[in-house]
Amino acid sequence: MAPRVDPVRSDEALPAGVDVVVIGGGIIGASTALFLAEKGVSVALCEKGHIAGEQSSRNWGWCRKMGRDPRELPLIIESLRLWRGMNERVEGETGFRQPGIMYLAETQAELDELETWLEDARQYQLDTRLLTRAEAAELMPGLTGNWVGGLFTASDGKAEPQRAAPAIAEAARRKGAAIFTQCAVRGIETAGGRTAAVVTERGRISCSQVVLAGGAWSRLFCGNLGIGLPQLKVLASVMRTEPLSGGPEISASGGLFGIRKRMDGGYTVATLGVRTIDLVPDNFRLFFDYLPAARLHWKKLRFRVGRRWVEEWRIPRHWGLDQTSPFEAVRVLDPEPDQFVVDRARAATAQAFPVFRNAVVAESWGGMIDVMPDAIPVISPVESLPGFFIATGFSGHGFGIGPGAGKLVADMVAGDPTMVDPTPFRLSRFTDGSNPRPHPLAS
Repeated sequence: MAPRVDPVRSDEALPAGVDVVVIGGGIIGASTALFLAEKGVSVALCEKGHIAGEQSSRNWGWCRKMGRDPRELPLIIESLRLWRGMNERVEGETGFRQPGIMYLAETQAELDELETWLEDARQYQLDTRLLTRAEAAELMPGLTGNWVGGLFTASDGKAEPQRAAPAIAEAARRKGAAIFTQCAVRGIETAGGRTAAVVTERGRISCSQVVLAGGAWSRLFCGNLGIGLPQLKVLASVMRTEPLSGGPEISASGGLFGIRKRMDGGYTVATLGVRTIDLVPDNFRLFFDYLPAARLHWKKLRFRVGRRWVEEWRIPRHWGLDQTSPFEAVRVLDPEPDQFVVDRARAATAQAFPVFRNAVVAESWGGMIDVMPDAIPVISPVESLPGFFIATGFSGHGFGIGPGAGKLVADMVAGDPTMVDPTPFRLSRFTDGSNPRPHPLAS
């Protein structure tokens, strides 16, 4: 199973009760547990598989402000502030560094779009700047191709997905959180119309508040509670090279490639914006919710019909708390990568940087991205179930924004002032007539 993630041991004795249970051990869940523990809140994190087993260890590792939806910018700015002190905070190595990120443009029309985004983002006083072709080549020696220019943010960074969430989870434990792996939460018990406990496969934990940070599984969990969450799963395919000398230090994307230099000297390589969609029943149930996004990104979507239709059709959508849940049947989503996408990314990278022609592919993997119709997350209390909070649907942007999202959730759960306005991330935006749409220039 790729990629290999730093192991996190599980605590043994399930507590009878805590203040908060966090469901899901990815970057969002681990960060939420850490910030709650720092507040002195008793918290248990329950993960059905292992920490960072799914998309939190399978993403590119970018931590970027550049190119984000304006609704996310305040939160990513705060998240990068947290990333800068994260190694010290967790007393470990998350891999966070700030070499900068560059978007390359192949045409003047692409460069104009990048400039339009920059104009929209100027109110946040970012250090992002437009580059000429010569300036881009100066920053990235070895760059070839007919690029017309680019966009560069020197303060954008990167971290190691296979190390970050485990380091954060271990820090949460040292600060008082209990961490349980191979411990699926089957559902929530209520009393007086609000959360009262979670029921796990290992037993019951009483609690007054629950945070669902279940990534691609969140819609299924919510559905069993009668809560509508218009979330879909999209396959992303990534490869890792063996150590390679002479490649760029700056993370970059352009055309059909995206790259990040890893701490081991190799590179994570993927394709910018291209997502493989295996059609499943939920694609049709949520057809009209996602139609605007599909129209906007049609050229970047690769649709397939295969065994996943049958697999998802067979997954129970409702179960009792005394029954084995779907989360116990599949501990870790480990999809096969789309080899067409991987091969195309490899070829495009070698075309832009000839040094990659000699790169040796160490491994490749797939990951399921949890997406929302407007491509920004849900970070929100659930009005119909007091004490229940959702933090999911990060639409491929969750790793970099993870610490900020965890801090925001922890503040909301604790009733403390929040560092940013959470209104754009409310669950009710899908039912209150807001008609949310993805930002046409964001990625």
